[in-house]
Amino acid sequence: MPDSLTTLTELKNRLSALTERQAGTVIVGVAGAPGAGKTTLVEALVRELNGASDDAETQQFAHVPMDGFHLSDRELARQGLLARKGAPETFDACGYAALLERLRAPRSTVVYAPGFERTLEQPLAGDIPVFPAAKVILTEGNYLLLDRPQWQEVRSRCSEVWYCEPDDELRVRRLVERHVRFGKARDRAAAWVRDVDEPNARLVQGSRERADVVIRMPWA
Repeated sequence: MPDSLTTLTELKNRLSALTERQAGTVIVGVAGAPGAGKTTLVEALVRELNGASDDAETQQFAHVPMDGFHLSDRELARQGLLARKGAPETFDACGYAALLERLRAPRSTVVYAPGFERTLEQPLAGDIPVFPAAKVILTEGNYLLLDRPQWQEVRSRCSEVWYCEPDDELRVRRLVERHVRFGKARDRAAAWVRDVDEPNARLVQGSRERADVVIRMPWA
């Protein structure tokens, strides 16, 4: 049964305990359905943990999202998957696992992770520098707990995986608004959430019990 946490203080204490008992780089995954608030949570946590330091080269906590491993629209079109963008098979899960393995290994130089540009809805190579000083990596995405071979490889690179559990009605509302904010007409955004995001959400929700921690949202 996963532990249940609700505050940033509890999450920071959890991370501190992990770093005390594990040598080397700690990687913590944050999973959850589309629109669950994973990115907002991780960004807030990393900001708190890095404190007043604004020098990325010396910060000990880094954020590496799964979204940089979206396949490009051109590749999705080639595979006939463009209309299902965001489903598990539309990501390079093996590449994601390989990056996490590289981040776990001793590092003396910067490692570049891909980012994701929401306005373009495309991945961006070499967008996120992870400096050797970063000893705790927080990585977030929908499918970190999925019981499929490629995603099990991702899970195996993580010290723990936490699951964000928001109010579902609020999550769906927020997801529609996000699609509108990045250029979709409201009716098209609502249809995309209904037909694409929500089947993916149900898949993710089925992986909840594999988490080490369930974060009750909204966190405080």
